[in-house]
Amino acid sequence: MRYFATFFWTFLLVNMASYVVSSMTGSAFHFSTAIIISVVFTVLLFIIGELIPAEPSKEH
Repeated sequence: MRYFATFFWTFLLVNMASYVVSSMTGSAFHFSTAIIISVVFTVLLFIIGELIPAEPSKEH
């Protein structure tokens, strides 16, 4: 379920950002490009989540 929720919110936020940026630059909005970017960001979020340790560091 967390994978679906992460993809859902990444999909919405990336599409929104892509639409706003394309409107500001005067170019056309491409839905397929936004989908590809959202999939890439979702995978990167999962990788970053696995790399960050869950336990606090014992050495300070």
